[in-house]
Amino acid sequence: MNAPADFPRLLAMFFSSRLMQQRQASPHTIASYRDTFRLLVHYAQRELKKPPSELALEDLDSALIGDFLSHLENERGNSARSRNARLAAIRSFFRHVALHEPQHAALAQRVLAMPSKRHRRSPVAWLDRDEVEALLRAPDPQTRFGRRDRTLLAVAVQTGLRASELIGLRCRDVHLGAGAHLRCHGKGRKERHTPLRSDAAAMLKAWLKERGGAPDDPVFPNQRGRALSHDSLSYLLAKHLTTARGDCPSLGKKRVTPHCLRHTAAMDLLANGVDRAVIALWLGHESVETTFVYLHADLELKERAMAKTSPSDIRPARYRPDDDLLAFLNGL
Repeated sequence: MNAPADFPRLLAMFFSSRLMQQRQASPHTIASYRDTFRLLVHYAQRELKKPPSELALEDLDSALIGDFLSHLENERGNSARSRNARLAAIRSFFRHVALHEPQHAALAQRVLAMPSKRHRRSPVAWLDRDEVEALLRAPDPQTRFGRRDRTLLAVAVQTGLRASELIGLRCRDVHLGAGAHLRCHGKGRKERHTPLRSDAAAMLKAWLKERGGAPDDPVFPNQRGRALSHDSLSYLLAKHLTTARGDCPSLGKKRVTPHCLRHTAAMDLLANGVDRAVIALWLGHESVETTFVYLHADLELKERAMAKTSPSDIRPARYRPDDDLLAFLNGL
């Protein structure tokens, strides 16, 4: 009979050895996994009446994890997408367990076999040209932070950088002049160069001259001179959206997030005939298939494609009632 596995030891090994040393996971990934296991440990403590330091691996079986996932949805109000992200972190831990504690492989396999939950994909949200212009007019150009915000929003809409890439930009990452571009560090520690249009490059040049930072300083600093946080970025976007909605009422019908600005850049590239493989490279997507979401979202693109097709000469057939068995099957 196997001795109970020391869950705290295995979890510490998973974070220090697997995530930090072997995978060199990003701080964002580590924080996400940490939050998952913090929630799981608190739930196990409540249900099993055990201190976290005394939990054994056998306590975290597929039944308890299934109940934990239900708890996330029903009690904490998490979406199916968030629930699946938590399950992905737990699976990663149990793959580590199966590799280093083979005597507990059966337990690990039962957890690894737990399915993700299917969920409804929300349509991609993006801004049209009038909405973009209203948003860029919203910051006050007479103030320093108004000029910072206008430059930030213009760069976000033109380059499609992720929020983390945008707030992580350093002065050394901006290359102006011929072949102007930004060097950014994306998911998976991949580096890419994103071209700058002349108008965005001009705004960045003026802002950096005013900003006067050292090479390692953030391009878009907060009031203390440090990099903006995700919350600060969301706040400044929401503030300028309030102003822009007075000028462009259609913005009031849209939920605009920093990621929506990324979608806006992608849809602009698509509308201008840029190949989706180039769009994938531009945005730093792992796979070209990721850009299919923009093809599905663009109704005008679909309508232009339909306009190139020819209507058929087939006339509608006369309705005939189905056989009783077929009617039953069709009604299922």
